[in-house]
Amino acid sequence: MKSFCLFACCVLIVFNCTQTKSLMIDKTTVKELDLNRYLGTWYEIARFPHSFEKDLVGVTATYSLRPDGKIEVLNQGYKYMLDGEKSSIVGKAKIPDSLQSGKLKVSFFWFFYADYYVLELDENYQYAMIGSKSPKYFWILSRTPQMDPATYDRLLEKARKRGYNLDKLYKVPQKEN
Repeated sequence: MKSFCLFACCVLIVFNCTQTKSLMIDKTTVKELDLNRYLGTWYEIARFPHSFEKDLVGVTATYSLRPDGKIEVLNQGYKYMLDGEKSSIVGKAKIPDSLQSGKLKVSFFWFFYADYYVLELDENYQYAMIGSKSPKYFWILSRTPQMDPATYDRLLEKARKRGYNLDKLYKVPQKEN
């Protein structure tokens, strides 16, 4: 019984540390998202590594409006190298609360939705910084395969100020324009 109590205390401490770390991330989204301007193709410039994008380079996300008002999400990339085997998956997204248009939900599997928070977006819709409730998910997107280094550095600084640990950030290889 004593060892169970010790184990339970350890679990609670770890859970609270994880929750505290998540709460330390500034998840404030853009105040307004013009969906029609956001639609189209975005190039993944950088991301945190995840199993669902393992070994993918040249990744793009293309958003288009579906007849039912939801958003079709087509994610594509290449295995291991830019001329590798193409991999793609189609999902859907929605804006559950029109008063918080920067907070979307995305699903690639049945009815399981994940957070997609538009944290930063320039006025011309040329770059975006994406996160979620969890500090484990983070992307930098651009309308072009390469991003101006000064813009990239500015976004990294904004991410750090929001509380993101960028040690594991992976810069995604992209084809030249």
